[in-house]
Amino acid sequence: MVLEQLTGNLLQGLVLGAVYGMATMGLSLIFGVLKVVNVGHGAFIMVGAFVTLWAFTTLGMPPLVAIPLAFLIGMGLGFVFYYSAIKRLIKAPELASLLATFSIGILLEEIVKLIFGSEFRGYNWVVPKIDLGVTVLPMSKLYAFIGSIIIALLLYLWFNKTRAGTAMRSVVEDTEGARVCGVNVGWVYANSFAIGIGLTVASGVLLTMFIPVGINPYMGGGYTLKAFVIAVLGGLSSPYGAFFGGLVFGLIENGSYTLFALIPGVEPFALTRFLSFVMLLIILLIRPTGLLKAK
Repeated sequence: MVLEQLTGNLLQGLVLGAVYGMATMGLSLIFGVLKVVNVGHGAFIMVGAFVTLWAFTTLGMPPLVAIPLAFLIGMGLGFVFYYSAIKRLIKAPELASLLATFSIGILLEEIVKLIFGSEFRGYNWVVPKIDLGVTVLPMSKLYAFIGSIIIALLLYLWFNKTRAGTAMRSVVEDTEGARVCGVNVGWVYANSFAIGIGLTVASGVLLTMFIPVGINPYMGGGYTLKAFVIAVLGGLSSPYGAFFGGLVFGLIENGSYTLFALIPGVEPFALTRFLSFVMLLIILLIRPTGLLKAK
């Protein structure tokens, strides 16, 4: 019985891990190119969740259709915040960019609170379910899983098959060398930040397809913690590493929850969150660069 439950939870964890990984790719992309740590990461995920809620309840738009809309909104926000704040802090001390992204996150939370209120919300997207024997998987989770893989593949193709992607990789390798070769480094920075934020906002759509309840302006904090653990797990500068780190994290999170539930007198969810901090500490001590190198 326990083995069956563990197998089912691991399968669910693999599906959720793909979404976690995709949600972290934007964070790793921004750090890899701009060397800016976006501590307001979870607030942009929250924006994506509210885009989904608004599109579903107001426009009758299925969450799948809301993904490109959320990405475009995220890119727009990325350009606005880059040119209004981040651009001035590229060469500034790290604390300046940390405070800036933290402030941006707070600003987004308060704006969304002003528009939608602070109460918890959710939506009910009726879709079929698949019985896999060890677990029952709603099609919405499967859509989120497939969507995460497709987005990760599109990002890979964009990086490796387009001139813009090549320019971005050249800036990561050698900023001054890329500038000498005619690459517009300023535009690459702006584009990277916008794409990173676009990916993050789009991931909010995918996360609501997995967990369509509990949408509120302050929901991003927990996702920020998980994103940093996953980013360090996969290599902070590697978007692809972040995706595979998300898969590993999803398996560990759901698998450990099953095992912690066997311990009498403890709260499995609280221990699972504690495990996230332990994982982060161990990885930083053993391999500070993460499992995969920056690419």
